Amino acid sequence: MSENNGETVAEPVLVTRDGHVAILTLNRPDRRNAINRAMRKGIKRELWRLDADDDVRVVVITGAGTAFSGGVDLPEALRGPAPRTEGTTPTQVLRAIGKPVIAAINGPCYTGAFELAVNCSFIIASERAVFADTHASIGLLNGWGGSAMLPRMVGLPAAIQIILSGEPIDAARALRIGLANEVVPHDQLMRRTLAIAELIAAAHPGAVRRMLRLLKEGAGASVAHALGLEAEAGASWRPDGSDVGDRYGSKRPVERTSDA
Repeated sequence: MSENNGETVAEPVLVTRDGHVAILTLNRPDRRNAINRAMRKGIKRELWRLDADDDVRVVVITGAGTAFSGGVDLPEALRGPAPRTEGTTPTQVLRAIGKPVIAAINGPCYTGAFELAVNCSFIIASERAVFADTHASIGLLNGWGGSAMLPRMVGLPAAIQIILSGEPIDAARALRIGLANEVVPHDQLMRRTLAIAELIAAAHPGAVRRMLRLLKEGAGASVAHALGLEAEAGASWRPDGSDVGDRYGSKRPVERTSDA
C-alpha cells in the first residue's frame, strides 16, 4: 500500500511467489484493472526485477477481481501524455525478457490489455474470458505490438477481422482460432496455469531460456533461417554431461565463447 494526499492507495501491481513461479497481478479491480501510468511503470519494473532474479523461472500475469483488464485508463491518458510517449512500453519489456510469461486471462481483456496478453509467451483462459481490440473502433492505432504479434498467433485474416471489427471474442472462439492455448473452468484457472508454470519451472532453467529465445527468433523466419538458428544455438550450447536428464539439476549448460 502507498499514500496519495494522505489517502492509502493499493499498489497497482502485486507480486506473489509460488516456488519458482512469480505471479504478477494487475490490481485496480474497482476500475477493471485499467492500465494507468502507475501500473505501466509497475509492470515494467517488476518484469525487469523478476527477469534478473535467478530464483524465478516463470512469470504468470493475471488480473484482480472479475477482469483481466479493460485496457489503458483512457480518462487519465486524455489528461496527460499518451502512453506511447512515455518511453519503453510494458510489451517491449515482455518481448525483451528471457523468461516465459503466461497470461492467465480471468475475464474481459480489452485493447491495451489485449496487446499485453498477446505479447506474453502464451495464454490460458478462463471460460469467462472475453477478448477485444477496439483501437480502430475508437480511432486509435495499435502501439504495443498487437498488429505484429496477433497475426503470428491466429493468422493474418483472423487478425484483420479482430483488429478492424473490434468484435468481442469469447473463450470458446479464442481457443478455436489459437488465441488461447487452453480454456478451463473459471475456478480452475490459476490451478491449471500454475501447474503448467511448474512444469516449465522444473525444467532446466538455462535450456528453457535458450529455447525460448530460439523459438522467438525463429517464429517469423523462413524454415531455412529457423533451422540455421537452431544449428547455431546447438553449436554454442555445451551441457555438462552430469546434468543432462536431471530435471532439477542446479548445474547449467554454458554457451561456448568464440575461442572455446
